[in-house]
Amino acid sequence: MFDSILNFFSKIPAIHLNVLILLGLALFGGTYGGRLFQKLRIPQVVGYIAVGILLGKTGANIVNEQVMESFQLFNYFALGLIGFTIGGELKKETFIKYGKQIIYILLFEGIAAFVLVTVLVGVVGSLLMDNAGTAWALGLLLGAIASATAPAATTNVLWEYKSKGPLTTTILGIVAMDDGLALLLFAVASSIAALILGNGSSSLLGTFVSPLYEIMGSLFIGVLSGYVLSRILKNYSERERVLAFSVGIVLLTLGVALLFGFDILLASMSLGVTVVNLTPRKSKDMFDLLRGFTPPIFVLFFVLVGAELNLSYMSVPLVLIAVVYLIGRTAGKMAGSTIGARISKASKSVRKYLPLCLFSQAGVAIGLSILAGHKFPGEISNAIVIIIISTVFVLELAGPPFVKMAVTKAGETGLNVTEEDLIRQSKVKDIMDKNPPVIYENTCLNKILEIFSSHDNLYYPVVNKDKYLMGIISIDHLKQTFMLSGLDEVLLAYDLMEPVVAVTHPETAMTEAKEEMERNRMQCLPVVTEDNKLVGFIESRSIQRLISTKIAELERKSMDLETEK
Repeated sequence: MFDSILNFFSKIPAIHLNVLILLGLALFGGTYGGRLFQKLRIPQVVGYIAVGILLGKTGANIVNEQVMESFQLFNYFALGLIGFTIGGELKKETFIKYGKQIIYILLFEGIAAFVLVTVLVGVVGSLLMDNAGTAWALGLLLGAIASATAPAATTNVLWEYKSKGPLTTTILGIVAMDDGLALLLFAVASSIAALILGNGSSSLLGTFVSPLYEIMGSLFIGVLSGYVLSRILKNYSERERVLAFSVGIVLLTLGVALLFGFDILLASMSLGVTVVNLTPRKSKDMFDLLRGFTPPIFVLFFVLVGAELNLSYMSVPLVLIAVVYLIGRTAGKMAGSTIGARISKASKSVRKYLPLCLFSQAGVAIGLSILAGHKFPGEISNAIVIIIISTVFVLELAGPPFVKMAVTKAGETGLNVTEEDLIRQSKVKDIMDKNPPVIYENTCLNKILEIFSSHDNLYYPVVNKDKYLMGIISIDHLKQTFMLSGLDEVLLAYDLMEPVVAVTHPETAMTEAKEEMERNRMQCLPVVTEDNKLVGFIESRSIQRLISTKIAELERKSMDLETEK
């Protein structure tokens, strides 16, 4: 038996075993690390990245270059799901209300970061490097890359803290479109850098045609795929099929985008935007399904982002230029977003806190740095890749806590919750009626009917003189009793009550209590102490009423934030 098991595993290639072990290690370690950081009041995405660093090139080197290459397609898939989900947040009402504001802020924060990094790196690089032309070419390329903002880590924080409001909406709009602006600036910067270095083979036409081809192609593929998915959603409602179709269309969109050299993030974002605006009601259910499907994928993605960072190749001049890059990019993003917010007359919370929310950088920046390395091999290639990868490490760790701080101070956390979220976050004591109308066991029928007439409850707990639970009386159960006559003074609550099928306790999770009610097909659930003394009562309709009231309160608070100037 043991020999047959060994023979079975010996036939599996070693790389497959390694990948399976690494997948489990990354997912388990990342989830645990995220939970640990969350307990320290640090966004869990930082924990994912930190675990990746420990496993990757900078740490134990368990996740090596070969493994990273084997996970490349998975990274594309994760980025596609992130882009698709971001796009799903951008409804047409958002564009109508915030479109002008988002465009202003996007242009100012992107261009300000580009200009400031270009100038600072150009000046400092001229002092540290042998060739001033090389320094300014490096400054231009780094400036263009500086305009990009990573959507993944930023939006992960927004989803983790259930934020909703003008600041959250503005952040989502900017990170969704930042990719396109970065591509345009990079195309222009790389053409000018080629001229400075004497490699000016790029034409003015090619400078603009190439990025426009990439952007327009990405949008076309995304919109077309979104239209197809919206038609499918109108014809299917089964949860399993909807999930399969949505994940399948995301994969197809990513595959076509890669085939034609389009940007996968733009394609997947435009897919999400199209679906949410063509089928708003159906797509809501679909995105709820995806939220339950994506967490393990996002954990693995961020662990791999951390694993890819290698900080061992830094030299003193590159460290100084990296510091200058960080200062220039941070100052440019903050100043540009502040100016853009003021000019566009954005709300007070956006003007005050948006500058703290645009620090993160990852996939797009790393991709552009690799592209720059291919276009400008040699000194510039090494410098760009090392500077971007090392600063991505800093920005990916620093960015999420600042986003959390901003949306918390803006009062937008906890506003984007569903009914399921509220139930999951609640205990029985938060939902129960703490002072339910009770009927004592020796109460006669006339008095019981008086109690019924003065309350709108459908179920009433029966207790003894010490308020210990004895049973339950329901209006339905009394219908036949109403037909009887001459028994008003004879029948007591003790004779009319039904036995208690199940009870719950104040500290029990509301999800458990709800499952108990569904399992026993109960419409009510008494809440008792450990010794069976009644302390509260839950009716299924009161759960829905209370949850709906809380949702309405959160919506009203969100609306108040939007109207605040």
